[in-house]
Amino acid sequence: MKRALASLCAVAALTGAAATGCGHGSDPAGRGRPEPLTWQQELRVTDAQQRLTARCMARHGFTYWEDRTLTLRESMPVRYVQDDVAWARAHGYGGRIGARQERLRLHHPLAAYRRGLSAARRAAFDEALDGGARVRILSATLPGSGREVRKRLGGCTEEAERALYGDPGRWFRVSKTATGLNALYAGDLMRDRRLTAAVAAWSRCMGTSGPAYADPQAARDAMRQNTARLGPARADEAFAAERATAVADAGCARSVSLRSVATDREAHYVDRLPDRYDEALDTYRRLQRQAYDRAVRIVPQRA
Repeated sequence: MKRALASLCAVAALTGAAATGCGHGSDPAGRGRPEPLTWQQELRVTDAQQRLTARCMARHGFTYWEDRTLTLRESMPVRYVQDDVAWARAHGYGGRIGARQERLRLHHPLAAYRRGLSAARRAAFDEALDGGARVRILSATLPGSGREVRKRLGGCTEEAERALYGDPGRWFRVSKTATGLNALYAGDLMRDRRLTAAVAAWSRCMGTSGPAYADPQAARDAMRQNTARLGPARADEAFAAERATAVADAGCARSVSLRSVATDREAHYVDRLPDRYDEALDTYRRLQRQAYDRAVRIVPQRA
């Protein structure tokens, strides 16, 4: 049965960059499966979940900070194939964006706010946010490995998820199934002759103006290592190198049509997945779309 997600999720997963519903596929079998969300739509759902959580916490007498520090453009995830030359020229591989987010994580106002509460209020804060000691545990089984994953859920976090997805337990199970399916074919995809040929062409293209990295992830790893080696004192130099490599990477990806090849080959392997996963995929897509339709009534899209 055809299930062409056409997403690049599997390629991204092998490099630690997978994101929920990162595909842009269709449903050629005509089964009525909704389109997966774009990353922009996923971000809006995340923002809506934060807004709902903040409203709930306010009802309990607490402040909750929403994280909207990045613009929409800055929030673009960098996949295995990144062929947006303009974005690369502005942001490289997103190293500076990531560093800024890490600084925010380490000095987040919510953590300081919680530390400033009395012990009793801190316990009340935790219970309001995620259920505290009365939290419930959700579980799901990952495709292929059969490994069980768990998630703590309660309080305002659960209330926000319920408002967007309906039953949080159902959403957790189908999302872990749907987003874990790439584990069933990722190895075959990365060994696919058409994909490896396109990556080799990308590598040759990169070699015309600099190092012939084996694949896009190798280029990014080299830039991260270079940034760490140069340190904060030479941050501008490190970013200049990152940006130059990212621009070349994106340009070469475009010149050899790496995205379209990877998309096509992933669709091929997704089409061969067992039919028993159809229901989870259908439900996952429907709940995603439901959450987005609700999110647009809660928060505006980021500027």
